[in-house]
Amino acid sequence: MKRYLKLVNFEVNRFLKLYLVLLGITILSQIIGVIVESQAYLKRANEVIYKDLIPKSEFIEQYGTMSFINITHSVWFTGPILACGVVLIIYVFFIWYRDWFGKNTFSYRLLMLPTARITIYIAKATTILLFVLGLVALQLLLLPVESQVLQLVVSSEFRTDLPIHAIVNSPNLGILFPNTFIEFVLYYGGGMAAVFVVFTVILFERSFRIKGIIYGILYCAASLLIFFAPLLVNAFMLNNYLYPRELFFLELAAGLIVLACAIWIGHFLLKNKIRV
Repeated sequence: MKRYLKLVNFEVNRFLKLYLVLLGITILSQIIGVIVESQAYLKRANEVIYKDLIPKSEFIEQYGTMSFINITHSVWFTGPILACGVVLIIYVFFIWYRDWFGKNTFSYRLLMLPTARITIYIAKATTILLFVLGLVALQLLLLPVESQVLQLVVSSEFRTDLPIHAIVNSPNLGILFPNTFIEFVLYYGGGMAAVFVVFTVILFERSFRIKGIIYGILYCAASLLIFFAPLLVNAFMLNNYLYPRELFFLELAAGLIVLACAIWIGHFLLKNKIRV
């Protein structure tokens, strides 16, 4: 356990600077977005009310009040979230290939550590999970701050205040903040299973080179088939006979099978096929 924690700490520190930059961009972009979107709304209100001489009540009836939901639809808000997601997806590959293609082929030293090689595999996956949860936690902390900024910029007569749980449950944030435990398991459990599958595909390529790419593609296809098998069987063979709860547990079982296979195959490749 001590070596596992050291490996996690090591992997986190290797990406920490860029990660902090992502956090900073997210904070700045979203707060600036609240101000910019609020000012744009107020500018429109001033033009309609004072230039077109339309009463405030009619303007509000026609254009609606300003709420935080308007902010979540802007590129200022969604842009950094998408950017962070793309960077983390790239890092799923980079976290392995950096070790092989670095200046000092660090993978050789890493794999020669006096610990089970599967510990390296799990530590890298844990690092990805920590980064994802860290971004989600940051977003959750930012929401009340950004709501306060909105209240400072837009007067109450043009504003609709929403509680944090209403913002969290909005469609744009549904994936980040699942409404139910079942959705949380599906989104984040499925995401981590995908990370493990990608890790194993990378190890196929590192173990067998050109042949490994073919093996990896076949393995990835088999994993997808196993994961979606309950949905396909229910749709095409059982005519949607299963209840949603039954389908969820079958999907959960399929996901666990995919996850277990990914870890087992990854362990096998690290232990027996990758040489240092």
